[in-house]
Amino acid sequence: MDPSTLLTDVLAARPAPPAALVIVTAAAALLVVALRPSWRLARNAVTIAHEGGHALVAVLVGRRLSGIRLHSDTSGLTVTRGRASGPGMVLTLLAGYLTPSLLGLGGAWLLAAGRTTLLLWVLVALLLAVLVNIRNLYGLVAVLVAGGAVFAVSWYAPSDVQAVFAYAVVWFLLVGGVRPVGELQALRARRRAGDSDADQLARLTRLPGLVWIGVFGAVNLAALVLGGYLLLWPAVSELVTLPAGA
Repeated sequence: MDPSTLLTDVLAARPAPPAALVIVTAAAALLVVALRPSWRLARNAVTIAHEGGHALVAVLVGRRLSGIRLHSDTSGLTVTRGRASGPGMVLTLLAGYLTPSLLGLGGAWLLAAGRTTLLLWVLVALLLAVLVNIRNLYGLVAVLVAGGAVFAVSWYAPSDVQAVFAYAVVWFLLVGGVRPVGELQALRARRRAGDSDADQLARLTRLPGLVWIGVFGAVNLAALVLGGYLLLWPAVSELVTLPAGA
């Protein structure tokens, strides 16, 4: 494909999808997050976004990224080097639980603008950036599978399939970004997460870990509401618009 043609195709605005597609993909994402077996598998995607968020912010604030590890229990670890305290470390820790939801919000904004293919290519680029920093076999396989799936849909699938896939992914990030915050607090209540992001932030800032749990939850719920509005409003408008002359 000619590069100029490819760029035009990637940047092209697609027509708004049918309302049914938006609503069905939202319901599917909610079901995947709510059911334990599906969530156990799909949570790997949230972990990739979580650790990628740590890594990206670490680099932006001037820390050195040593690598990312993803584990089969859906936990992960991002190792960076730099000052053990200060604003840079705080921002790096803060990014993890916020990234899946904020990524979903950005995706919702692109979909609302009709940039379905652009969204998929952005996801491919982000997954590639994570891939080159993976330092264990399970993480390598997990990111390759995720990136391969997104690339295959963006390159080979027709526009209607791309739309279904893109809306499903964005809804999953928006909804799936909320559940880990509740899971984290449940672990903390049982004293099984003493080195969590929230507890590390508490030690750095002297604000209780529960405050940081509240920050994670408030931001992610706000992203879900705003992202949901961006995705659903065109669909709702389509459903309530009366035919001409009615």
